[in-house]
Amino acid sequence: MTLSQAIREKIKLTLKEKQMTAWALFKASAVPCSTISTFMTGKTELIKLDTLLHICEGFEISLGEFFSDPIFDDVEQEKNDE
Repeated sequence: MTLSQAIREKIKLTLKEKQMTAWALFKASAVPCSTISTFMTGKTELIKLDTLLHICEGFEISLGEFFSDPIFDDVEQEKNDE
């Protein structure tokens, strides 16, 4: 699993745990819906760290709490097609 895939999965799991919709996350984090949507659907492969920080703030967790999940233990480097 790549880092981007792991982040997507963790966001999905946290949405479920917090019983939040993507719309509620947008409202709580002030990250535009389009930014969340394009990342979650894979149209955008990378997410900026400051954007992820705002998402974590919307979840009312720290970046440390977000990344403390075992899902990040075995992530692989993103492949570059160049």
